[in-house]
Amino acid sequence: MNYEISQKFFFDAAHTLKRKIEADSSRRIHGHTYNAEVTLSGQPDPHTGMVVDLGLVRQAVEQLRPQLDHHLLDDIKGLEPATLENLCAFIWRELAPGLPGLAVVRVWRESIGDSCTLRAAPR
Repeated sequence: MNYEISQKFFFDAAHTLKRKIEADSSRRIHGHTYNAEVTLSGQPDPHTGMVVDLGLVRQAVEQLRPQLDHHLLDDIKGLEPATLENLCAFIWRELAPGLPGLAVVRVWRESIGDSCTLRAAPR
């Protein structure tokens, strides 16, 4: 059996997007409230009983969040274009070095029902 432990967070940000569908509104700067969840997978440590201390996960998220919150995502190096897929990949790259066992990053926009999930490749 494998355990998964998760932490959710949100950020508000703006972006533009060049696309063929809904092109006019996407090209203009517009904003969303993004929700994100990071999930770590593994076995609980026999001494602590935890896969990872959620306090450490919250610290990592709180170091990442200011890079995204209330920013124009188009300006963030390594994120362009600011799609849900690229947001997942960016969050993964930023958090993975400090969070061994990172297994899933999910980003969604509740107001319009869009989401993207990035999972670690099966071993």
